[in-house]
Amino acid sequence: MNISGNTILITGGNSGIGQGLAEAFHKAGNKVIIAGRRREALEAITAAHRGMSADVLDVDDAEAIKTFAAKVIAEHPSLNVVINNAGIMRDEDLLADPLDLSDAEAIITTNLLGPIRLTAALLPHLRRQPKATVMTVSSGLAFVPLTRTPTYNATKAAIHSWSQSLRHQLKDTNVEVVELAPPAVATPLQPGHDTNPNSMPLADYIAEVMALIETQPNAEEILVERVKFLRFAEARGDYDQVFSLLNQLH
Repeated sequence: MNISGNTILITGGNSGIGQGLAEAFHKAGNKVIIAGRRREALEAITAAHRGMSADVLDVDDAEAIKTFAAKVIAEHPSLNVVINNAGIMRDEDLLADPLDLSDAEAIITTNLLGPIRLTAALLPHLRRQPKATVMTVSSGLAFVPLTRTPTYNATKAAIHSWSQSLRHQLKDTNVEVVELAPPAVATPLQPGHDTNPNSMPLADYIAEVMALIETQPNAEEILVERVKFLRFAEARGDYDQVFSLLNQLH
């Protein structure tokens, strides 16, 4: 992926990693469109960054995704990058009786069906571009799970697998698939996440990501140093120790 000269759509661009990426890509010389559920938050960001665009999107709504995709293509015909960043993370007690599955179902709809549906809606347009990128956002927890957030981990593992399949199917096209796998980053993804001393500062994370994209434009995975502890635990042969340590810390 080129670091500049793109027209980039970022879902969940009104907070956390999405907002950080939006601001960094805008500064790097890209046209950026952010999407999210809260219009006020979107407008506050675009007001602070001249030339950035925004539109409301609820990634839980399958029909809304189709309508949004048609609108963003019509308004931004140069669109050549989509970053599927919108996501939610919630604790779940699997021993609860009765077990309420509403959180699990919401996480699956947002984190997994959302990227699949939006990518499907945009892919015909992206394939008509000279060069295009689909970026998926997984997590270090796709590789070693945090047991108090089981469905979140599962959706991120699924996104990793889905990204590999999509990349293979698109290998002879002009569309590349790049997976961004963050570690714990200081964002409001969950209560206390942004103040947790184990979370990587957001500014540091965004800076390292942008440097990796600039220096490794053909990378299939964007992995900051801090996430490699989780990403390569199985390959190193210390998965059990990493699993134990991760779940002791939480």
